[in-house]
Amino acid sequence: MAVSRSDLWFEPLTPTAYLDRAAAAHGERVAVIDGARRWTYAELHERCRKLAGGLAPLAGGRPVAVLAPNTHVALEAHFGVPWAGAPLVALNTRLAAEEVAYILEHSEAAVLIHDPAFDEVVAGALRRLRRAPRCIRAGDEYEALLASAEPAAHTPTDELALLSINYTSGTTGRPKGVMYHHRGAALQALAMVGHTGLSTASVHLWTLPMFHCNGWCFPWAVTAAAATHLCLPRVDPSSVWQLIRQEGVTHLNAAPTVLSMLAYADEAGDGVTGRTVRVTTGGAPPAPALLRRMKDLGFDVTHFYGLTETYGPALLCDWRPEWDDLDAPIQTRLAARQGVGTRAGVTPRVIGPDGRDVPADGVTTGEIAVRGNTVMLGYFKDPQATAQAAPDGWMRTGDVGVKHPDGHMEIRDRSKDVIISGGENIASIEVEQVIMDHPAVREAAVIAIPDERWGETPAACVHLHEGASATAEDIITHVRGRLAHFKAPKRVFFGELPKNTTGKVQKELLRERFRDLADLAPLS
Repeated sequence: MAVSRSDLWFEPLTPTAYLDRAAAAHGERVAVIDGARRWTYAELHERCRKLAGGLAPLAGGRPVAVLAPNTHVALEAHFGVPWAGAPLVALNTRLAAEEVAYILEHSEAAVLIHDPAFDEVVAGALRRLRRAPRCIRAGDEYEALLASAEPAAHTPTDELALLSINYTSGTTGRPKGVMYHHRGAALQALAMVGHTGLSTASVHLWTLPMFHCNGWCFPWAVTAAAATHLCLPRVDPSSVWQLIRQEGVTHLNAAPTVLSMLAYADEAGDGVTGRTVRVTTGGAPPAPALLRRMKDLGFDVTHFYGLTETYGPALLCDWRPEWDDLDAPIQTRLAARQGVGTRAGVTPRVIGPDGRDVPADGVTTGEIAVRGNTVMLGYFKDPQATAQAAPDGWMRTGDVGVKHPDGHMEIRDRSKDVIISGGENIASIEVEQVIMDHPAVREAAVIAIPDERWGETPAACVHLHEGASATAEDIITHVRGRLAHFKAPKRVFFGELPKNTTGKVQKELLRERFRDLADLAPLS
């Protein structure tokens, strides 16, 4: 007998419900460690409800922006702001005042909560605004708001209601506001619990910024598992290694650049002892050499792939038990792939110029496209850009990749990063991974530089391990021993690589620096 939806009661999906459950089922467990401060789940629940009660009359349903590092304030905002009936706008902590002002104005934020560390940035942003939001400074002012508020907890009647607005990095113009809904975040959080094995015994170290795709939905995922949030306002290898050893860290998320910092830090020593730390990495394909190093130190690394537009992870390299018996080099090569759709309900494709799927042969390239529960509602106040992103219901990622016979996707390059030399396509990622297999190399980025004969040729920007040495000829010879000679860099520059706030190498800065051959010089 068929049963209609009207005959049943359905609770709309929302990630804030996970805090209700954690407080009810695990109220006495430690929820948050932030320096010397600790709160149980019962206490966190009460604080977030009071934050909601204090914000609701100030926001009036309009967005609440938060400018704070990985502290309890940023974490509490992920529950208190939606419970106030307002969308959350988590601001990148490395933005300049002009950029903050743009986002505050574009999002129509009614309230700004900010850490004292950003007083100067906030003051500069407010001077640029015609209509300033109500500002609440973390510390005494923030605590006074909570102390005077009556607890509240608005829950959505529509699970597709706007939960948060996450602004892109804006490397090709003004940043766009990516709209998340409650359903997507709730499903993504549960998927992350399952994929990473979070449990009540877990201690999650916050090395990934909570402002980045709402911390890949881990503020809600860690809470769903009733695990412990270990806050870390600033990432440096010494602090991370100390916390891993002193606080019993079991989980962390980070870009490959952060993993490289940890892997080769003086404090790494013999690595983790007595347990395995589960790590997810994303933002750039990890080099097999880095994965081998992390495994030797006691880290179990899973590679995620996604975008701001997909609530963070959309694909992951889902490990298969039969791979356990393979040789280590093959294992690390498999682990570096982008993988298959997450349990949140993401369907990926690799499509050719004609809009059809390319063969699953691991060779034929196309553009990766996705659709599913964790694809954005759209861009805030930008229907044209929304339509361009998903012209046929499949969101184009801008990444060039292949599909292997086992169903796993692998990125070959960003479409804008493919180097076309003499009519031949060169995937910069492929060359970078070979370069990073050189024992002296810590990081590498490969870009195109102008060439009168070939149009453009690859150049390598290389950061060596401390105390290591290698010449440009060493690097070029190393690549030629692994790849076709035309793929090897024609020039090599040494020095640290510029990165954005999420740890991605800023290739656009390298391209600009080396656009004119006359200006080519070693990195400094």
